[in-house]
Amino acid sequence: MKIVVQVRLYPDAAQEVALSATLKLCNEGANIASAEAFKRRIHAKRELQRLTYGRLKVLGLSAQPAIQVARKVAGAYATLNGKIRAGNLGQLGSKRRIKAESKPIQFRHDAAQPFDDRCLSWRLADRTVSIWSVRGRLTRVRFGCSPQQYLTLVAHRQGESDLVHRDGKWFLYATCDIPDVEAKEPDGFLGVDLGIANIATVDGGRRYCGKGLNRVRHRNQRLRTKLQRIGTKSAKRLLKARRRKESRFVADTNHRIAKQLVTEAERTGRGIALEDLKGIRDRVRLRRPQRVTLHSWAFYQLARLITYKAARVGIRVVRVDPSYTSQRCSVCGYTARANRSRQSTFRCMSCGFAEHADVNAARNIAARGVADWAAASLPNAA
Repeated sequence: MKIVVQVRLYPDAAQEVALSATLKLCNEGANIASAEAFKRRIHAKRELQRLTYGRLKVLGLSAQPAIQVARKVAGAYATLNGKIRAGNLGQLGSKRRIKAESKPIQFRHDAAQPFDDRCLSWRLADRTVSIWSVRGRLTRVRFGCSPQQYLTLVAHRQGESDLVHRDGKWFLYATCDIPDVEAKEPDGFLGVDLGIANIATVDGGRRYCGKGLNRVRHRNQRLRTKLQRIGTKSAKRLLKARRRKESRFVADTNHRIAKQLVTEAERTGRGIALEDLKGIRDRVRLRRPQRVTLHSWAFYQLARLITYKAARVGIRVVRVDPSYTSQRCSVCGYTARANRSRQSTFRCMSCGFAEHADVNAARNIAARGVADWAAASLPNAA
């Protein structure tokens, strides 16, 4: 399993100038290669490299960085074509798709640049790196990371590292190849219900990030609305800063929730059952305030974090059909819309069972996880 470890670089003033110039030249070359790829409809790595290598060398890039630039452009077009095939940019003839297909991909002057081990070498014992730049090789560039990240780098770092400049800070995203852990046979499943009022609720009754988190989300929403209404250049700058801040807040919260869920599943020897929320934004019909709340949280990111954290410790994760989990009684199985009279209240109209609505849904998800796992295991057992 491949994961990415982010470490912070601490270049001095001269090294920072050299790194900025390097990113600027690499992305200038990437725009040249992108224009050629768009003009000639050549997106394969090797063919694009042969087509643009000479021009990139004349631009001032060394041999290996020129190859990396061509590969970065080819990867960007592969991603774009994948989005088009998946329909993420709309159907044929839609405005978004026409806009994406009508011009070459553009790279910002400070966009990330990949470096392989020929261009960037790690001195882990000294906590420094040596990196190629347009102003010569930069040696002894200091980096910092947590003890856990350092141990992961020492044991598993492999492949390319991306140089990233973000918010005035320098980072390296290092690829680490961690051996797969043999998944254990689950003793039941931990059902996880994802929702608006509570980001995650488990079948045992624990709810993650309820009113406190929603106060922060609503406050951020009000600030965004206020700044958008003002519309000045300063307001737009503040909006951009708030977007980054909110993105970090969401990612940190999702990491915390995922870590606690995986720890709970590992402690009890169970797997994790999640709702298959693919296409939920197209299926769910909500009032406008609820739509804003639903769309402002990265549920896909949370599910992805749970999946990769579970894989690292050998815990099974299954995706189940979420249909009617909030309307079905987890005791008798009776399903009716009237069972859930309010957002937080569930009372079965058949057997009288009462429970928090999200907890009841999580129990239904756990039961479906057990059923789906048994159905998937039967052919192997036979």
